[in-house]
Amino acid sequence: MKCRMKGWDLFMPQKIKQTQDISLGENLRKLRNSAGLTQEQVIAQLQIRNFSTSRSAYSQMESGTYNIRVSELIALAEIFHTDYNTIFKDLTYNK
Repeated sequence: MKCRMKGWDLFMPQKIKQTQDISLGENLRKLRNSAGLTQEQVIAQLQIRNFSTSRSAYSQMESGTYNIRVSELIALAEIFHTDYNTIFKDLTYNK
């Protein structure tokens, strides 16, 4: 899309195609199941810690379509009684 602004030709950037990032979702699901917790129980624990996480948002975390904030990651490590190495286990960066 082309537009004019004070005599300058500006080209509007096209929407950038996003590639799938590395997902923690499968690891979070495994940790939750190992802890014997339901998604609802994890959400309740997040809400006790003042996170307004919905069932939908947590489901998206596990499916890999939600960008988890660092503060949420810290809380999840506490809830699952685990460390960050376990959360990131078997994840690799492919160029």
